[in-house]
Amino acid sequence: MVDIVDKKKRSEMMSGIRSKNTKPELAIRKGLHARGYRYRLHYKKLPGKPDIVMPGRKILVLINGCFWHGHDCHLFKWPATRPEFWRAKISRTKGRDRELWETYISLGWRVLIIWECAIRGKNSLPNETLFLLIEAWIASLGRCCEIRGADL
Repeated sequence: MVDIVDKKKRSEMMSGIRSKNTKPELAIRKGLHARGYRYRLHYKKLPGKPDIVMPGRKILVLINGCFWHGHDCHLFKWPATRPEFWRAKISRTKGRDRELWETYISLGWRVLIIWECAIRGKNSLPNETLFLLIEAWIASLGRCCEIRGADL
């Protein structure tokens, strides 16, 4: 299938996709800060530079985009164009994610993964519910947790 926009426009569109300071990430950071949590951003001392790090609590918070990380929710759909490229790219990302999670846990960090579908979309959680889940996990002794959108 042929792209509906020219190469220059596609490049412009793709360059607007952020890897840091995304809207979901900003929403989580704002909510955590408002609840009194302090953290570091994109911590360079750890592999993969996790989104939010609370070094004193040994907690990492990763905010994953459902498309880019191949999440099994309504926000993810395989692209119709260049399917081999996208399957390989997303598979590599998922493999890298698993390796990083295992590394973080083996280094003694607690890992919280918040999926984009928990923050936006038709199955998103109400803001208060989302932050109650986050705070409950922080207070617990759990090693790893994923928060995803509500399955209706």
